[in-house]
Amino acid sequence: MNTVSTVRKVGIVGWGAIGRTVGTALADGRVEGAELVCVVDNRPLGDAAPAPQVPLEEALELCDLIVEAAGQGVVREWGERVLASGTDLLVASSGAMTDEELAKRLLATGPGRVYFTGGAVGGLDLLQAARSLGPLDDVRLTTTKLPSTLEQPWMDEELLTRMRTATGPVEVMTGTAREIPAKFPRSTNVAASVALAVGDLDTVRVRVVADPAAHHTRHVIEASGAHGAYRFEVAHLPDPGNPATSQVVPYAVLRGLAALAGRTGQIL
Repeated sequence: MNTVSTVRKVGIVGWGAIGRTVGTALADGRVEGAELVCVVDNRPLGDAAPAPQVPLEEALELCDLIVEAAGQGVVREWGERVLASGTDLLVASSGAMTDEELAKRLLATGPGRVYFTGGAVGGLDLLQAARSLGPLDDVRLTTTKLPSTLEQPWMDEELLTRMRTATGPVEVMTGTAREIPAKFPRSTNVAASVALAVGDLDTVRVRVVADPAAHHTRHVIEASGAHGAYRFEVAHLPDPGNPATSQVVPYAVLRGLAALAGRTGQIL
């Protein structure tokens, strides 16, 4: 790895809805202590990115921090290689961490360090604090999105028809935070984030709802244990370029970057 600098040298993997917003903010100097050095993407970007497009191997030579903004597959394929090179990794697609074997390998690999963002949901810090008092024995997440953003190749025709012709909310699937992110790899990172905060994939019960009137993506978290009860609800506008992602997600990544760059005066 690359020499440590007072300025974090950042490479972004993925120049989609998340990567473009994060990369543009970095290039404009809006994150004190961090600069965009390069972009990694499997599509030719030409002049679309404000930094050179390079292969991953070159990015690991140039950067001390890689931001994953391209989906769970990138975390699985490249995560250990990034960390083994001594480069830190900031993961936006936290759903990858529901693969417990992968999570163990990433946490054990170094000298690079792996970090995660909360993405489209709040209250995770409070859930982590509450968990220190004792287990949260009932944790429920209900995620409601537009039907088109939830369609998956594994769905049968009956379910697809119900979703496409719905005039009101339709329950698409229920399961644990271990099961749901694998079924909806681009739409349910929130389930993984909640499970990481709670510390147990199987405790978190997830309900995925398709609603043609869902102009906002909505997440409702309800948690309780012997020491208290908690309820959080968020409603975000979807990203216009990628409705499966909430518009706020890249800004959560930018907040994480600012914290890693050592900007002072933040709530942690």
